[in-house]
Amino acid sequence: MTTENALRSVAPKDLAPTRDIAHRAVQHLTCAARANLDAAPDDSHSNLGWASERQAFMSHSINEYAIGLTLSPLALFVTKGDKEIDSLPLAGKSDDAVGGWIDGQLLENGLKPASSVSLPYELPTEVAAVEHYAEDTGDDKRFAVLAAWFHVVSESLTTFANANSAIEPGPSPVRCWPHHFDIATYVAMETGDPETARGIGVGMSPGDTGYNEPYLYINPWPYLDAGSLPEAVTPGHWHTEGYVGMIATASELTTCDNISDAIPDFITNAFSNARKAQGF
Repeated sequence: MTTENALRSVAPKDLAPTRDIAHRAVQHLTCAARANLDAAPDDSHSNLGWASERQAFMSHSINEYAIGLTLSPLALFVTKGDKEIDSLPLAGKSDDAVGGWIDGQLLENGLKPASSVSLPYELPTEVAAVEHYAEDTGDDKRFAVLAAWFHVVSESLTTFANANSAIEPGPSPVRCWPHHFDIATYVAMETGDPETARGIGVGMSPGDTGYNEPYLYINPWPYLDAGSLPEAVTPGHWHTEGYVGMIATASELTTCDNISDAIPDFITNAFSNARKAQGF
């Protein structure tokens, strides 16, 4: 199945249960990192990369080790350097058993167990409720589709960040933040107090209480005046409740002839639109 066909093969809102399961599973990666890495002021030691070649989330390197999660099939794995040294399919496992397996892997390799730390945030109710990875995780196809969304957006964000590297201070690395499970870069437009210095967050959420499906976001900071916004970039719209940002939901993107082209086009054009609105 091509990426384009995969993105269209499941209704975006039907990905919600799959997203919640994956969101719970990636907490094992971030806990392993939190237990073993020095804390960064911005909590970036806990975030995750998307490894395109593995189609997997990866923790930061922990000495020479890293913990990964593939979505299709849903499985954890451990690497040493570039070599996978062990893996665990999650189907049929309890979340506690998975945590025990991760602890065993870490301890066996001279590292601190992931269970020695607590998450500094609360997970959404549906995510926190995941206590068992059922034998039938809800349709393997949905996990493959969720992986396709993360993959195509990760590739688009990486290309976007590279294309805008001349901006100072410029784009941050493209990373997945396990608290909200979004993948993003933040383009700092100027230095100074982070409460007032201008910048633009560019990323994708796989869905949340605001939009129960994947969506792209371009969020200028400080927030723009909701009463004088420029025209939104097709196929997206301006979101003004709680925050001000330009949004393109998966449902909106599927109205385009080619989703894989529409994603980078929207990111590029919406960023340009937002940048002009900020006065650059």
